[in-house]
Amino acid sequence: MENNNQKQITGAILLAGIIVAGAILLKDSRSPMVSTPVPVPKINEISGEAVSLDPVSNEDQIMGNREAKVVLIEYGDFQCPYCGKFFKETEQVFRQTYVKEGRLQFVYRDYAFLGKESIKTAEAARCAGDQNKFWEYHDYLFEHQNGENQGNFSDFNLKSFAEILGLNINSFNQCLDSGKYTRMIADSLASGNKAGVKGTPKGFILKDGRITDTIDGAEPTAMVIDKIEKALK
Repeated sequence: MENNNQKQITGAILLAGIIVAGAILLKDSRSPMVSTPVPVPKINEISGEAVSLDPVSNEDQIMGNREAKVVLIEYGDFQCPYCGKFFKETEQVFRQTYVKEGRLQFVYRDYAFLGKESIKTAEAARCAGDQNKFWEYHDYLFEHQNGENQGNFSDFNLKSFAEILGLNINSFNQCLDSGKYTRMIADSLASGNKAGVKGTPKGFILKDGRITDTIDGAEPTAMVIDKIEKALK
């Protein structure tokens, strides 16, 4: 009789355990998916180091084929003279060839580290992007650099540029004055720091999500094109 009681108690404990385990599994299966993208470390094929480079998202400014296997991500500052040199001598080349042909996706990220005018200029370009004019504004800024934090990119001038480019000036001014993109520009700087950016321009060339090479400063155009060509093979 005592044996039967022990068996019943043991059976009851096992059953209770199964019920609890089932409840835990059911709870986990109904847990919501995490919506915030988690940066996945990319491997630099050249150095073998893991780099925490944020994945391309809708917050990025993207030019070209979004399905391209090769991606060039540039961190830049609109006041940086070396970024201006890179824009005029090199960026124009790969934009008119590889990007235009759909073989390369170009992503521009702000690394506004040279002062207040860098931050406001990055915000202004984003405001232009609200009217689908980011790249026009981006190009205009690099074409009209004139010193750092000397008033060339004052709020007044940034608004004048928007007018010259045919933007809705009331919407642009409201966007810029409201600080709509202040946080986003700060986050982009933090993203660059996390990826190991120390100066601009800094480029990362990726193929199928892996870093095949980097661009450090305003490297000669031929050198950059060679790196892109290698990634495309």
